[in-house]
Amino acid sequence: MSEKTEWLSKTPNVELYKKLSKLTWIVTALVLVLVGLMRRPELRIALPEGVSFEFLPPLHAILNSLVAICLIFALVAVKLGRMAWHRNFMLSAMVLSVVFLLGYVAYHFTNTEVLFGDVNSDQILSAAELSAVSLARPLYLVILITHIIAAAVSLPLILLTFSAAGSNLFSLHRKLARWVFPIWLYVAVTGPICYLMLMPYYG
Repeated sequence: MSEKTEWLSKTPNVELYKKLSKLTWIVTALVLVLVGLMRRPELRIALPEGVSFEFLPPLHAILNSLVAICLIFALVAVKLGRMAWHRNFMLSAMVLSVVFLLGYVAYHFTNTEVLFGDVNSDQILSAAELSAVSLARPLYLVILITHIIAAAVSLPLILLTFSAAGSNLFSLHRKLARWVFPIWLYVAVTGPICYLMLMPYYG
């Protein structure tokens, strides 16, 4: 029996999937609320003197890049029928994404948002600054906005896809994965792109 055949022969657990699905929507709601709150300046947390989270943005880009690599290797593994490799790469992508999310929230709760084109970091885009970035700013905003939308949409879908696999509902897992994989990969790839475009404006 091949590794793939053995994997697919596992007994489905519908009840487990139902429980995990409910948990998925609870986690999704909590994350979206948290992400919304971290954008409010009045909720910004002051760090002790000498403590800084300014190292996090490049780390976020590295984590997203690693997620993209894991996703690609996971796809290759499943095409080759190496299900254990596929599972391990996907679990790695999930762990890296969780670490990214924690760091992302920590950074934005403790730092002001960096604006593309804001050379003097005064949170105001002057006419001269807008003129200097020209068409690069609209391009950045398109990538950023689609990245954010894709991230919000993919979060519950990723959790549901993992839940289906964990519940041995592999037919449902495959159906979800066809949609989730390209969205998740887009998020993982555009994250570092946004950082590289924004990097000149970090104080």
